[in-house]
Amino acid sequence: MNRTHASLPLACAWLLTCLALAWAAPEPSAQVQKSDSKVKITTKADKPGADGKQVVTLTLAIESGWHLYANPVGNEDFADNQTVVAAVPKSKHEVLKVEYPAGKPVKDKTVGDYKVYEDTISIKAEVRRAKDSTDPLELNVKVQACNDKTCLLPATVKVKVD
Repeated sequence: MNRTHASLPLACAWLLTCLALAWAAPEPSAQVQKSDSKVKITTKADKPGADGKQVVTLTLAIESGWHLYANPVGNEDFADNQTVVAAVPKSKHEVLKVEYPAGKPVKDKTVGDYKVYEDTISIKAEVRRAKDSTDPLELNVKVQACNDKTCLLPATVKVKVD
């Protein structure tokens, strides 16, 4: 057998292996999940007062088996990961006060104790709409989702308030 014929089965095997690996590999976008894939946020708003102040209730439904870091998280190392409600940058509206629920305590001998949100929680935000503004009210909710094995990339969810 000459050299060309001997390497043909090897080349075919290599090609079939590459095709099988490419077919089985997840899409690049499927490899990187962000925290917003594990939480659904809905809003309910009171009518704005004459002074433009309005109370908005944000309900966060967190996927079973996952948690978000509470605010306050109770551990300096996780301060950047805690859930935060803020006005959308460059918005004419401002967030005056946010009432976060108490988080569930987690005892961890390795990293120290901290608090998390699980299941469904409600956050109340008092906002002031800009005077004479017709812009829709939008808020950003920064979240970090984790489970027992991994943490997803943080995400900021923009929510519209009707």
